[in-house]
Amino acid sequence: MSSTQHGDDTPVLITEAQPSHDDQQAERRRKYAIMMSLRIPCLIAGAACYQIWWLALIIVAISIPLPWMAVLIANDRPPRKTEQVNRYRHSGQELESGDHRVIEDS
Repeated sequence: MSSTQHGDDTPVLITEAQPSHDDQQAERRRKYAIMMSLRIPCLIAGAACYQIWWLALIIVAISIPLPWMAVLIANDRPPRKTEQVNRYRHSGQELESGDHRVIEDS
């Protein structure tokens, strides 16, 4: 009995394969670009509030580890996803009975 007969439209998982290498690399590049693009606004904000030296120092200090963190995150492989998996379950019902008429060749 298929899952659609019970009104369940979720697809059955047939593999536990990870996303492709290209997809993983694209995701890591996106994270790297986002983190590196945050550094420039931090430096500009730090320069903009130079009159309050301690605030400017805090903002610039936040921007210092961003490149290091971006490289670490970009080089790290993605974690394995723990998700509820819809697997095929054999119902145990046979399609045909065990009694078959056999025609023997003589």
